[in-house]
Amino acid sequence: MSLDEAARQLKMAAHDAQVAFDCVGLGDLERAQEHAVTLRAAADAAEVALSRALTDMTPEEAQEAGEHAVSLLEEPAGRQ
Repeated sequence: MSLDEAARQLKMAAHDAQVAFDCVGLGDLERAQEHAVTLRAAADAAEVALSRALTDMTPEEAQEAGEHAVSLLEEPAGRQ
């Protein structure tokens, strides 16, 4: 489902943003740039998935799928 994928990609983008931020603080600018590139790719993928959801789903389906995606992201990492 596209909303599940969007949520997953946004979570990945957030992680890469944090790693890039930490790398800048450590002075590792090359690694920070690598993570900035991967966060951009994840954010772009999330945008594509969201666009697909907007065209393919009714508002009711989107709400139900969004609630499901949130519940998946709230599970402990080992259960996904």
